[in-house]
Amino acid sequence: MSELDLPVPSTPNARDAVRALRPSQIREVANAGFGVENVLPFWFGESDRVTPAFIRDAASAALAAGATFYTHNLGIAPLRAALARYVSELHGATSADHVAVTSAGVNALMLAAQLVVGAGDRVVAVTPLWPNLVEIPKILGAHVETVSLGYGERGWQLDVGQLLAALTPGTKMLMINSPNNPTGWVMSRDDQRSVLEHCRRHGIWIVADEVYERLYYADGARTAPSFLDLATRDERVICVNSFSKAWLMTGWRLGWIVAPAALMDDLAKLVEYNTSCAPSFVQQAGIAALEQGERFTQELVRDLKASRDHLVQALSTVPGVDVKAPLGAMYLFFSMPGAAHSLELCKAMVREAGLGIAPGSAFGPQGEGFVRWCYACDTARLDAGVERLRKFLARPAGA
Repeated sequence: MSELDLPVPSTPNARDAVRALRPSQIREVANAGFGVENVLPFWFGESDRVTPAFIRDAASAALAAGATFYTHNLGIAPLRAALARYVSELHGATSADHVAVTSAGVNALMLAAQLVVGAGDRVVAVTPLWPNLVEIPKILGAHVETVSLGYGERGWQLDVGQLLAALTPGTKMLMINSPNNPTGWVMSRDDQRSVLEHCRRHGIWIVADEVYERLYYADGARTAPSFLDLATRDERVICVNSFSKAWLMTGWRLGWIVAPAALMDDLAKLVEYNTSCAPSFVQQAGIAALEQGERFTQELVRDLKASRDHLVQALSTVPGVDVKAPLGAMYLFFSMPGAAHSLELCKAMVREAGLGIAPGSAFGPQGEGFVRWCYACDTARLDAGVERLRKFLARPAGA
């Protein structure tokens, strides 16, 4: 057989489950901003402020002391102990045996799914939702069904009866994010109790993404309602959290999991095969955040609430905008003219107005018709963004 007779090799592709994953439409909009001068970016979920100095200094000191080696898969003992104290103070007695350190909150979500979900399993997720939570189970071959929040006069709300009806026997896992990205919706304690009792009866795992729990604006509350307030530490509840939001540590990639102690040996194996461990000096920075950062976090929440209220008031003066103040997170998820095709709208706003906000369709079909604006910045920047939006919407038809 000559070389001309050899079969032509097929195109080298990733497996079908990976090729079917949704690309990030937020990134797509941000990419449209490259080369556009003076864009005001409100598309990503992070503050425009740097990580506090006391956290940066702790990392620098750890580096200077040589904290550059591998650590235990589940994290260094002092950080796990500090996390156990922190969680216990907010949500009741928790031991370090129930805590694992991860390389970011999104890594924690992947690990949690890998622990309990396999090919063919049924997963339910409450949407609109940060796409990672919907797509992660699909990487593992699971089938994901969604239950949508509804939007009305009180903002975004959950029909808990609809959710319970979707959590049928044989469902393997519920993924729920509260406070929610993108809507800012917060699940009530009563709804959490109803869902927990239902999942107990049917043996359904709950993976709760609670990375925004401290960004909660109810008067007198330090944290949003958590499944950890209701569940025992050794039942089918895995709570995921992150240092990114409450201590402005998005680039540090440090998170944690609270889960049944019986999972920890297997979780350690998964960490080994994913990342081995979080960097030692970053873990030292996490200890500083937990032990020195409470005053900072409370001040941050006050600032974010003021920014939320300021932006709600400003957007309410823009013709065609329908916006409600959410109870949590750092976003407004609102409707406006043209948002029925939100990706195209947001690209146009970048090109024509220098305004960068995220399309609702990035958070699933249920998000279409809305856009997301991150308000974690100073009010002068918010005002400048609102003026650009006002001018964009007032441009002549066909311009």
